[in-house]
Amino acid sequence: MKQPPVIAIDGPTASGKGTISLSVARELGFDCLDSGALYRVVTLLALRRGIDPSDAARLAEVARSACPRFQSGRIELDGEDLTEAIRAESVGRAASSVAAHAPVRDALLQSQRAFRRWPGLVADGRDMGTVVFVDAVLKVFVTASPEVRAQRRLKQLMEKGYSANLDDLLQDLRERDERDRNRAVAPLKAADDAYQLDTSSLSVDEVVGQVLAWYRALPQN
Repeated sequence: MKQPPVIAIDGPTASGKGTISLSVARELGFDCLDSGALYRVVTLLALRRGIDPSDAARLAEVARSACPRFQSGRIELDGEDLTEAIRAESVGRAASSVAAHAPVRDALLQSQRAFRRWPGLVADGRDMGTVVFVDAVLKVFVTASPEVRAQRRLKQLMEKGYSANLDDLLQDLRERDERDRNRAVAPLKAADDAYQLDTSSLSVDEVVGQVLAWYRALPQN
């Protein structure tokens, strides 16, 4: 039987892939997977339990045992709403290191693939098109300049009432990019057959419109 279609949207931190993925999924009536949230849940639990971010074996145990629920844009685990907690900058910084461990990525691989169901899935992350869903019907790699991404992150944090420094955010983004691009397992890169889209000067609507146009132009559509 033909599998449900997957649109894989990859890109670096604060490139807008999460917002884009949600909008595309809503337009098509597809489910949406925020793979980064899974790594952030593992990281948050590890931090709470005092597990060293370099302890790959214990982190993998956490990854295998954690079964968060995604519903209406919220993330719950054992009755606790973790939606805001996993978005803390401290969790994001640590998650980049946690996600570099092969045992953690292996532990979460099947969890991510289990999100694939009818009528379809939009999956965002850093290796959706290169590792998790290599047979995705559409692969998109979105990016933006570090300066634009830092400005976006600053705006997000300020809207949520958090204080932040633009220079610190810019430095953090560059360090995360370096770790993500150079990790030994599933490094951040565009799939060979991915469309590449720089969102620096584009609105969300323009980007979403382009992704939808690419999808609707596929032969089966």
